Amino acid sequence: MPPFGPIKRKDLVRYFAKLGFEGPYSGGKHQFMAKGHVTIRIPNPHKTDIGKELLRRILHQTGISRDVWEEL
Repeated sequence: MPPFGPIKRKDLVRYFAKLGFEGPYSGGKHQFMAKGHVTIRIPNPHKTDIGKELLRRILHQTGISRDVWEEL
């Protein structure tokens, strides 16, 4: 179960793949993942983890609740 908090980019991609998202695909400035009509932009790799606030915004865009996220 991933806790709701800072997460590494590769783990974010792995968990979204578990949720049925495909990718990441190359896009304009960011890579993206898709599931049906839902598309999310994946943050570019950086030295630090993806913060809690950005994770919250990404989950909100995809319609994934915090409870579903923590059950993975």
